Parts: sequence; structure tokens; C-alpha cells
Amino acid sequence: MYPFKFNPILKSTIWGGEKIIPFKGLDMNQPQVGESWEISNVPGDESVVANGAEAGKNLSELVKEYKGALVGEANYERFGDNFPLLIKFIDACDDLSIQVHPDDALAKVRHNSMGKTEMWYVIDNNNGQAHLRSGLKKSITPAEYEAMIADNTICDALADYAVQPGDVFFLPAGRIHSIGAGCFIAEIQQTSNVTYRIYDFNRKDKDGNTRELHTELSKDAIDYSVEEDYRTNYTPKQNESVELVTCPYFTTSVYDLTEDMTLDYSELDSFVIHICMEGSCTVTDDEGNSVEVKAGESILYAATTKEVKVTVNGHAKFLETYV
Repeated sequence: MYPFKFNPILKSTIWGGEKIIPFKGLDMNQPQVGESWEISNVPGDESVVANGAEAGKNLSELVKEYKGALVGEANYERFGDNFPLLIKFIDACDDLSIQVHPDDALAKVRHNSMGKTEMWYVIDNNNGQAHLRSGLKKSITPAEYEAMIADNTICDALADYAVQPGDVFFLPAGRIHSIGAGCFIAEIQQTSNVTYRIYDFNRKDKDGNTRELHTELSKDAIDYSVEEDYRTNYTPKQNESVELVTCPYFTTSVYDLTEDMTLDYSELDSFVIHICMEGSCTVTDDEGNSVEVKAGESILYAATTKEVKVTVNGHAKFLETYV
């Protein structure tokens, strides 16, 4: 199968910025684009193929047609026709709401959905002005949590980080979090759109209304444990794979290449996604199919792909993720 590119699904938000459009090279007059859904099989937001013989088909149709040949035999047995990952770029010019996501068990019971474990890779920090919140910095009980929501002090309990490009945060379901103003990030997550909004800074939408909070739902979804540091620590390297996160839902590495490299997927029973964040390259699979990929683009390789040769145009940095 030809490596798949998809048309981005752009989402306007009250906290969105202005970086996604130029980053992706789009000529569109759409202010406050907060998210670009790169690869999505969320019902109603299925990504549409932009290249090759399958152009015009959506991701749901591809999975149903190619099954394990596309996603991997074990993945198809595990997830069926549900493509398991959702890939986004997120641009925040204001703080997102404080939120939490349920795990698989709770999401299944309440929403007949997968849970939402995710990770963030910081691409840009607005000249050092960006921050985000991840996890509790002090121990609180569910009752104390509810009281802090009521008196607008919940942020006092959260770990708040100034961030730099290259920072990584892993967010298992149940961890309170918020992307902060100035963050431009790549996000990898389970295919789920279930979010419990905990606190929204008393903001009002264009109609003068505050957004709904989910205090009761979130209270039972939160992991109240406290960790010393919620960042994912790793040592950046050039011209080799650096693993960032491995969990039951995805494995993600970063490649920072100034030299050509051949990636061996012959023993991997999974699709592979590359998310390009800097520079550009040409990727050629083992069937001789070549596609150019530049910053702001993502590409999906079928599980039948055994090898990918990456030919860099000077420099390319991308995330690699699979299940």
C-alpha cells in the first residue's frame, strides 16, 4: 500500500492561535485554529486520504477494506474497525481548560468508548513564554478537589511547567492536565474524544456563556497520586532513534536526522505513523513508493510495509509512533 497522507481537519477554538495555518503551509483565512487533526477515525471526523490511488477515501473505509494488512493483525483483533490512534497539532494562545480523561474501563461503562491516554511533544514555546500543567503537586482528597473547584483554587494543586521545544509529557488516563498559553505541540492519543472539563477560568464563549464543567464525572476519573516530576526525561541524539514513550497504547520515538536512514519494520505487526515537525525528507517504502514529507505533515504506513528509506533534505525531525 502507498504511504498515506491525509487532509487536515482544522478545529477553531476559543483558545486557538495563529501558528497552525503557516506551519502547515495552508492558505486559509480561518482565525484561532486551535487544533489540526492529522490522522483521525473519530466518528464524524474521519481523515480523508489526500494522495495516491486511495485519495478521497476516509480512514474508516481503509480500515474496513484492508483490516490487519493496514493496522496489523494483532491490532485488528484488538480494535476491530476502530483505528486506535488520533494524531493532532495543537496551538494554544490561551490556556486550555483544566481537564482529565477516563481510563478504558470507565469510558466503556459511561460512554462505550476507549479511554484517553496521550502524550505531548513541545514543538514551540512562543519565545520562552509557554507553560503547561500536568499532574498533582500535592495530595488532595476527592472532597478537597471538589471544594477547590468551587472556590477557584484548583490550579494551586497542579504542577505547572515552563516548557522548551523538545519537552515531552506522558499523560496516562486519570492525570489532570492543561495545555498552557504559548504551547505549540504534537499530540498522540488513543482514539477518544471523551474529555471531562474540570475548570475553565470562568471564561465565556462568544454568546456570553460559561462552558459546562464535569465536576462529578471527573471526581471519579482522577488519579490522585503525586509524582515528583511529570516530565519524560530523555537524552536527545542525532541520526538515531530515541524512544520517548512506550505504553500499552502506543510506542513513540523521535528522529532528528541530518543523514539518510533506513528504518526496518519487518518484525513489526503494526501500522507506523511519522509526524514531521522540522525540515523535510523523502520517504521511500520497500515497494518503491516515494512521498515527500515536510514540517506540518503526517504520514501513515500500512503494517505490510517492511522498510522505509528516509532521504533528508538537509534536516528532518519527526516522531514515529505505532501500537
